[in-house]
Formats: sequence, structure tokens, C-alpha cells
Amino acid sequence: MELFVGTDIVEVERIKKAFDANSKFLERLFTQREIEYFKSKRMKLPHIAGFFSAKESISKVLGTGISGFSWKDIEICHNEKGAPAVILKGKAKNIADKKGIKDIKLSISHTKTYAISCAIAIGGEKSDSADIKTDERS
Repeated sequence: MELFVGTDIVEVERIKKAFDANSKFLERLFTQREIEYFKSKRMKLPHIAGFFSAKESISKVLGTGISGFSWKDIEICHNEKGAPAVILKGKAKNIADKKGIKDIKLSISHTKTYAISCAIAIGGEKSDSADIKTDERS
């Protein structure tokens, strides 16, 4: 078993600039269910930045960054207790399956100026990420 961890922090202002500059920003990065959640939160940018950060954290858990799959292949939702949860689809799910990842735990926090997230998963196979080497002679 191997532990996979990804964290990300984003400035809310960066998301505001992207949102203001591109009318398709939300539709390009987020699923309809995520957009409905943002609407329920009156489109407050810290919530959008939190989900953006979460998708970045999850891409780091997968070891790829946002590469080889669509932003919408990662969906952030909430469980029955309101905690953030992750649904992987398409190519992102295929990458997770190859690593033996069955579940990803996620934490998201935000202020008016920053959003931060941390994603953690356990996989069944050795990852292709670089490991810290130790000197076994010690």
C-alpha cells in the first residue's frame, strides 16, 4: 500500500480574474452539479476557488497534474454530513484505478483571499512518483 497526498493553495483574486476574463470559465472547469452548488452559495468566489484548489490537489494525488484528463473528470460534491467528497470519472478514474486508489479524502478551507485543500488516498500499487532514497548503510 502507498499513501498519496496532494495539497494546493490559490488566491481568490486569481480565480476572480479568470472568471471575469472568460465567460466559459465555470463551464470549462466544473460540472453542472458543481455549478449548481456555486449558485446555492450565491456564486461567492471563495467557494469556487476552494473547488479549483481541490481539483488541483486531487490531480497531485493522481501524480499527473491536470494532464491526460479533463477538469470535469474530477467532481467535488458533499456527503450527507456536508463534508467534501470526490467523484472521479473518465480518464482520471482510469489513472486512479491503475494506482489502486479506491477513495480520496478531501479537506477544503477558504478565507476571503485564499483557498486551500488537501487530498489523501491509499493505493494498492507502487506509484511512479519519485521516492526519497535512504542510505541503508546507516
